[in-house]
This record gives sequence, C-alpha cells and structure tokens, in this order.
Amino acid sequence: MTLEAALIAAVSLLVLMPVTLIARRRVLQRRYGTIDLSLRLRRGTRGRGWVLGIGRFEGDDLQWYRVFSLAPRPRRTLSRRDLEVRARREPRGPESLALLKGAVVMECRSGSGPVELAMEGGAVTGFLAWLEARPPGATLPG
Repeated sequence: MTLEAALIAAVSLLVLMPVTLIARRRVLQRRYGTIDLSLRLRRGTRGRGWVLGIGRFEGDDLQWYRVFSLAPRPRRTLSRRDLEVRARREPRGPESLALLKGAVVMECRSGSGPVELAMEGGAVTGFLAWLEARPPGATLPG
C-alpha cells in the first residue's frame, strides 16, 4: 500500500466514522423515545466509571447504548419490573466533569444489583413517570 493510498484510507475513515455514529443514533431514535443517559460501568473508583450513552424506552425495558459504539444491540437493558430508585443527587467532585451539564444522578437498584444512571433534569421526570407506569403486580428488588 502506498503512502497516498494509506492517507486516503485514513481520511475516509475519519469522515465515515462520525457519519456512521450519527446515522446509528438516528436509527435508535426513530421508533422509540430516547434520552441522553450516562451509566456508571465501574463503581470502584470515586467519581469515575461513567460512560455517555443513549437510553431508549422500549415497553418495559430501558435499553442503554454507548454513544461511541457501532454495536447494534444495547450494552445493558434494565427492566422497570425490578428497577427502583434509591436516591437522587447532584454529581459530586470529578463526576461533574464526566457527566453532561445539568445531570442528575439516580442511584438505583435492579434485579442484578446496584446501578447508577445520570440524565438531565427534564429526562428525570420522564424516567420517573415511566417507572411509575410499572404494570400491576410487578415485583421490586428486596
């Protein structure tokens, strides 16, 4: 491969990647309601482990997709049948740099254990309304 061909390939990749990420986001938003939703993947380090993503409400599930990924499937799925908000707080310390401006951290518990979500204030209202619309007889984690 010549230097010129390698340069053309690199420039094409740099142009194509953002276009692909934008197209993926549009596809995710097409049929269902979505929100900007950060999820804390690593809990061990104070203020770290947050990953920016897109939350998509689909029936009884909240599907979470990484923003900077081309994966067609959600990285994590939370069911409202076993999701409970334990606390609501403002970002602390380094979290305020890792999260979107105006984010609210929701400390939750799901059937698989604790989970932390961060979303902007307006999305919190929709998220809580979605949780409260839980089907009758749904069980909460104990």
